[in-house]
Formats: sequence, structure tokens, C-alpha cells
Amino acid sequence: MAPLHFEAIFIFIFMIQIFSLISTHPLDSLTPFEINRVQTKILQIYPPPTNTLSFHYMGLDDPPKPTNEKWMITTTRTAYVVLRVNRTTHEITLDLTKSSKNNPKIITNKVYHGNGYPMLTSLEQNKANKLAQGYGPFTRSISKRGLKIDEIVCLGFSVGWYGEKKKKKKKKNEGRIVKVMCFTMDGTINFYMRPIEGVTVTVDLDEMKVVGFKDRIVVRVPKGEGTDYRETMQNRSSTHHLPTKGVIMTQPNGPSFNVDGHVVRWTNWEFHVSFDARVGLILSTASIYDHEKGERRHILYRGFTSEVFVPYMDITEEWYHRTYFDAGEYGLGVLSVPLQPKIDCPQNAVFMDGYLTSHDGNPIRMPNVFCIFERYAGIIMWRHTEASIPHRLITESSRPELTLVVRMISTIGNYDYIFDWEFFQSGSIKVKVGMTGLLEVKGTKYTHKDQIQEEIYGTLLAPNTIGTFHDHFITFHLDLDVDGQDNSFIKSYLEMTAVKNKSSPRKSYWTVKSETAKKESDARIHLGSKPTAEMLVVNPSKRTKVGNTVGYRLIPGPAVRPLLMEDDYPEIRAAYTKYNVLITPYNKSEKWASGLFTDQSHGDDTLLETWTLRDREIENKDIVLWYTMGIHHVTYQEDFPLMPTVSTGFELRPANFFETNPVLSLSIKSPNDIKWINCSTTIK
Repeated sequence: MAPLHFEAIFIFIFMIQIFSLISTHPLDSLTPFEINRVQTKILQIYPPPTNTLSFHYMGLDDPPKPTNEKWMITTTRTAYVVLRVNRTTHEITLDLTKSSKNNPKIITNKVYHGNGYPMLTSLEQNKANKLAQGYGPFTRSISKRGLKIDEIVCLGFSVGWYGEKKKKKKKKNEGRIVKVMCFTMDGTINFYMRPIEGVTVTVDLDEMKVVGFKDRIVVRVPKGEGTDYRETMQNRSSTHHLPTKGVIMTQPNGPSFNVDGHVVRWTNWEFHVSFDARVGLILSTASIYDHEKGERRHILYRGFTSEVFVPYMDITEEWYHRTYFDAGEYGLGVLSVPLQPKIDCPQNAVFMDGYLTSHDGNPIRMPNVFCIFERYAGIIMWRHTEASIPHRLITESSRPELTLVVRMISTIGNYDYIFDWEFFQSGSIKVKVGMTGLLEVKGTKYTHKDQIQEEIYGTLLAPNTIGTFHDHFITFHLDLDVDGQDNSFIKSYLEMTAVKNKSSPRKSYWTVKSETAKKESDARIHLGSKPTAEMLVVNPSKRTKVGNTVGYRLIPGPAVRPLLMEDDYPEIRAAYTKYNVLITPYNKSEKWASGLFTDQSHGDDTLLETWTLRDREIENKDIVLWYTMGIHHVTYQEDFPLMPTVSTGFELRPANFFETNPVLSLSIKSPNDIKWINCSTTIK
């Protein structure tokens, strides 16, 4: 066989890559090939070692939103990159489709001069932790406490902002810093239960050096006994507990859904799944097939977790700054974990990988970052028993509820967040966030509640151990396109009405009063302050046969609002949490509620304080619904040493979207009968 010419080989490989690019869905995450191309281009512009360079974010720059109802696929692929170059922050966009010799074209390269910094990278956090552990004054403090240095684990904590003004000339303890706090894992793998209180090491991340140290107080380190959560460390000799037997879900004929690239199809649903370093799981272009109309109808263009704000309520020196923005400072995608088959996801799950960018710009594979599975848990979709028709036998009709779940888990330090997007054949989408893992506890001198004579900002969970009070506020970006892009937001209230003119023996009833929000200021909602009955996103140009406007409604979870003063610095940075619901007109740059650069931000580029203050028109426009839910976590002893999962969530539910109940036309195959061994229904 004659050897191929070198240029021919290059052209052949290049054509394969171009074909792969063209066949990529426009909302797919960046591929390893694309990440490598971007890294190569960036290194050409800022070659090391002449430049100090770190990649803090690389992701898909959202393509222009299609203006037609078919959501046509486009071949435009643009990368958005946030870099630190020689201690300055750069925003760079690159065109991955218009390139010469496989070299992406730079579209923009802007230097950011505002407040705040990009997400922390894993590499620099690890370096800061090691730097603190090797710092002389720190090792002496550890020795003074009688602890072993080789059992110490250190973690960097974001520092927030407390009124400091940005100065041209940086002083000590300014700039990109973290405060490193440490723990001992002597006697337990659960080092979070053994904090070393009073010792703080401040590290400058750009210079990578210690710029501050405090050894303020000596507090007894809580004991490790009984805190190790590993199964092999548990004592299960008690005979009072009847052991459970394994439960599995089997699908002998395989799953009812299929995955084509990142597009998932299941019964009447079709949607796209992608992965992002900052927000993790992104659901896009969700549509449902309407059997009565004989057409596919659009519901959700894009939905994702925009931010997770976790302020702790301890105001002391080592704790006051613990007011985390988990997405903007650390990255929900960066800290996502590989899901374990049969543990994190059931036996019938299908898994997907994702890709991140390292500190140096290399692609990092995240195996099993998503799982997709059908769930049947004995829940009834609908049923009815009819025994009232004369001369007829009793009629019973019932359907089991079978749903499809897309799951991701992020471990942000001590907390594990379980994100579930669940699709129902009735047209509903339920989003649930489960919080589990380990509490962030504080060491104390107290061993019994009766000893306490001061504010301890939490609950005494065990001797020398306080579980600090804190909040979780989770904000979602929900770009609903109900039957098209031009939508409106309707808020409704239930009102008691008196019967007039004695027209009925009754004296009162309630009715629904609705109003359409015309501007952003009209759509700000505090749940719980007024009995808001319904919140709907509707398409004012589409109606059902009987004249109702088609829409989807938000069914919220429990009403939770901040309990901090409005001028408190953490609340200034997270002011958007004051409202459970906000509406903005679509703008592809308005994705992250806490602002683009959240680390040490001043709250001057956020969903509430910047975007909605423009008070733009939102009636019959392409709009985005922002929903913030959460919990006030009052800690209890059952949360120690491992916290059972606490869940909260919301639902997007059809509201006159269909002409009738859409599940009546669906066919659900009944499972085969199972003969259980050693099982009797006889009760003695």
C-alpha cells in the first residue's frame, strides 16, 4: 500500500474534526478537543514562563437564542474563558467555527477592573492548604495543643467582603485571599467534627504566600470517638433492629428512554443535558409531545441552579466570614462527584460523563457526573373507584406513576447537594435538592447545655461540639418558553368575597384575582407575605379551545426569606434572596444571580441590585423566571456526626397547557408478577 502524503493525512483528520463539530448540538458542553484548541490559543497569546497564567472558567458561550419556535440547530460554537493573567482578570471569547489551521479566532479580550474575582481553582486551594500546614508559627500552634501535624487537614475558606474599598496599591490581607482553617483527623476520618478553633492562616492566592496568621484562643478539640461514619466502624451487635433486605428495580427489556448524544427522549418528553463548571447540570430545550394536537410543544429553553448561598450565623472572628456562594466561589460543576452505581443511582441508571478545565487549561474528564433513570416507587399517578352507578359492577381505574430522573451530586466541603430534575408524563417537572453530608461544627469548652451562659450561635450536639445555625438559599434560572418565546407573568391572589343582596344562604366565598406584571418591579414576590395563590408564565397569544390562556405554573416549596439586616454585608452581596420570585427579560449574559465575579464581590453586579433595577418591560416578552428556595437550618443532635438528607424543591406544572389530562392517552405496561420467597400475608 502506497504511503499517504502528510498533507492528505492532515486534511483527512481536519475534515473528521470539522464533521464532528458540525454534528455537535449547539448547547453541548465544550468537548476535550475544543478545550485543547482553546488552551493552545491562549498559550500562544500569553506564553509561559513569561506570563503567570491560570484558567478559572471555560465553558460554552451561549449561542444566539433561536427566534423561531422550532429551536433550530445552529453550527455556531463559541467558548467563554475567564483567566488570571499576571494578577489581572481577563474575559476572552473565541470562535471555534471560524478558524485557520484549526486555530480558534479571538472575538473579545477584556480586562476586568470591577469588584470581585473569578472562581477559585482546586490547584490554588490545595497549594494554599499545604502552604499553611508548613508555616512555622502554625506548626508551633499545633504542637502547643498536643496535636500531631501529620494528622492535620486544612481547608481554604472564602473571605467575603465587609465594606473594604478596593485600592490601587494592595496592602497586606487584601487582594485574592483565603483564610485557611484546620482540623485533626486523629481517631476518625470525619475530621470536620474535630475543628481546631482560634487558629487562622491567611494566604494570598496570586502570590501564594502567607500574609496573615492568628492564634487567638485555645479551645478544646472535640473528641473523635463515635464520629467515624464508615460502615466498618459501626457497632451493629444490637438485636433490636430487624435488618432490611436489598431492594432493586429491574427492567428486563431495558429502559424506556434513549440518549442520543446529550439529547434524552422518554415517552412524550425530549430535552438536552449539558455540564458546566460553575452551575453543574443544565437542562435545555425541554418539550413535550401533545397527542391531541399532534405536535411537539416547547416549555423550558434552559434551566439550572444559578447560585447556592450559605451564610452561617456565628459572628466570631473565625466564623463571621463563612458566607459561601457555592457556585460563584467554588463551582457546583467543579465539585461534582462521580456517581456510584447501585448507591447514588439505582441499578437501572444510565450514566454520562462531563469535562472540566484544569488550572492549566487541560481537559479533565468527570466520569459518571450525571445519571438518568426511571423511577417507580409505588406512587399512584391517578385512580378512581366508582360504585355509585345503579345496576353496575364496581369500576376501578388506576395508573402507576413512572417518572424520569436526571441527577447530579456536588460535594462542597462538608455538604453534599443532590440535584434531581424529575419529568412526569403529566407534563410536570419537579426539581428537588437534597442536602446531606457533615455539619460544619465549632469547638467549645461546654459539655452540657446547663453550663452555657452566652450566645453560642448554634446547638450543643455533643461534648465540646456546637452545630452552628446557618441557611441554604438555592436560586434557579428558569427560562420558560411556553409554546413560544413571548410570554407574560401572571400572579394571582385568593380573596374572600362577601355575598351581596342575600342571593345565597351562604355569606362568603373566595375567588381568584389576577394581574399581569408589566415591568420587573411588578413581578417581585415575597412568598408568605401575601397569600399568593398562583404564579404562572403564560403565552398570551395561545389559547385553549374554551378560551383559557396556555401556561405553566410555579408551585413553590416552603416560603423562606433571609433573616439578616438589609445593610449587612453578606445580605448586600445576596440581596436577590430577599425575593422568592423575580422575572427578567431574557439576556444571555444574565445567568449567574450573584454576578460574574462572586469571590469578594460587593453585590454591585447581581440579579436584584443591577439587572432588575432597570425595571424593563416583561409583558409579552421573552422572560426568565428566577426562583429562590431554601431552609433555615437549626441544628439538632440527629444531624451529628452525619446528617440525614433534608430535601426541598418546587414544581413546574401545566396550567391550561393541554386541552385535557394528557396521561389518559398513555399506555403503561404493568410489571410482571413476582413470587416472593418466605413471605406470608397471614397476621397472627
